[in-house]
Amino acid sequence: MAIVQRVIEAPVGQVWAVLADGWTYSDWVVGTAHMRDVDDGWPAVGTRLHHRAGPWPFSLEDSSVVLECEPERRLVLRVKLWPAGEAVVVFTLEPVGPQATRVSLGEDFAAGPLRWIRTKLNDLVLHLRNRETLNRLSDIARRQKN
Repeated sequence: MAIVQRVIEAPVGQVWAVLADGWTYSDWVVGTAHMRDVDDGWPAVGTRLHHRAGPWPFSLEDSSVVLECEPERRLVLRVKLWPAGEAVVVFTLEPVGPQATRVSLGEDFAAGPLRWIRTKLNDLVLHLRNRETLNRLSDIARRQKN
């Protein structure tokens, strides 16, 4: 699993508030173009985000489901984007002071063609994408009111 980390200058509650608001995912998850719907109760286990990913007119519609949720600590998603496949994405939050949070983002292909064509180039692109995702998450979380 490729893991990227970033310390965000915001308390855990502020960072979690962004993760817990499914409607914001297209604002900070690189590659997510549009949120179509968010299940009531998000991010409870079993709830889904319904999204569109990729550039128009080639964007694909699919959904992501919550596999694990420990508020203000951990969120695990199974992200679907068929026909490309599925990935498991793990967000881990750790306070590093009253006003800072270390966020770890791990992602690994779980099913489909992307799982079988994994290369160093794919890993590099995934790393760069996830680093930018955390940069965007940081920008939004730092502006939140806890």
